[in-house]
Amino acid sequence: MAGSYNTFDARGIREDLADIIVNLSPTDTPLMSNIGKTTASNTYFEWQADALAAPSATNAQLEGADAGNDTSTPTSRIGNYTQISTKVVQVSGSLESVNKAGRKSELAFQLSKRGSELKRDMELTLTGNGAATPGSDVAARKTAGFEAFMIDANSNRGATGTSGTYSGGIGASGLPSGYVNAAPVDGTARAFTEDLLKDVLQKVWTNGGSADFVSVGAHNKQAVSGFSGIATRFRDVAAGQQAEVIGAADIYVSDFGQVTIVPNRFQRPGVALVVDPEYAAVSYLRNFQMNELAKTGDSEKRQIVVEYGLKVQNPLAHGIVADLLTA
Repeated sequence: MAGSYNTFDARGIREDLADIIVNLSPTDTPLMSNIGKTTASNTYFEWQADALAAPSATNAQLEGADAGNDTSTPTSRIGNYTQISTKVVQVSGSLESVNKAGRKSELAFQLSKRGSELKRDMELTLTGNGAATPGSDVAARKTAGFEAFMIDANSNRGATGTSGTYSGGIGASGLPSGYVNAAPVDGTARAFTEDLLKDVLQKVWTNGGSADFVSVGAHNKQAVSGFSGIATRFRDVAAGQQAEVIGAADIYVSDFGQVTIVPNRFQRPGVALVVDPEYAAVSYLRNFQMNELAKTGDSEKRQIVVEYGLKVQNPLAHGIVADLLTA
């Protein structure tokens, strides 16, 4: 209004800055959260895997016959390397001292963010298809991801797709030995169908596994929702309450038991990881730790360090449907 003194003319009006910081970046890590946790005592850590001989219908012996030959076979010795992951925070003395909106300490705020970022990095690495790398003075040591451990016996891959290879070849028990020294090769992508999932679940069960969950990307999570084996789309509710309709396949009921379908933002979206959590773990050589770095000026420096590797106790307990369309 003409003649009035308006906010457009005034000086000294305080800013209206909310004292809340909104961060929508996801921090859920389904594989890390579901599998086990153990320790490593060396940068290269190993474990043993074994399998029973195939059952025989001809195991009938003559009365009084001499004992036959021993049929024992050696275990397979599987290994992986640990990987060092870090995040660094450096905050000036002035920034730490000024009055800030949404947080009291900038150092603490940034350290919290870096910790969440490290977990996202780990989930991406642990679910991935990278091979193990011993490392050197000029190359970082790397841990092999879940995809890389999956062998042909429990895999379903597109045309030209191949499993990773192990440094020690195939053990006497039919399991791989050594460490994954070459990553799997992607093949021709195809649509995710119920037959593909059923094939891998059958292979896992036949080889002694009991998968609990299947980890998939967004597109293939929606594909699973159309499978005929999904559980009911209604939740049980108390009498008098409104029933809730579920628009996603949380539980898939297969011929070999129920599996939970878990969406994972950080795995490669073109694969479905079939996991038995009892037979996989994150091995920590050094769990999450914060190091206070030397002060070289008017700032505070911190480093968060974690050294870890993936332990897939027995590859036959898990499976993979690879080379899937993502759109």
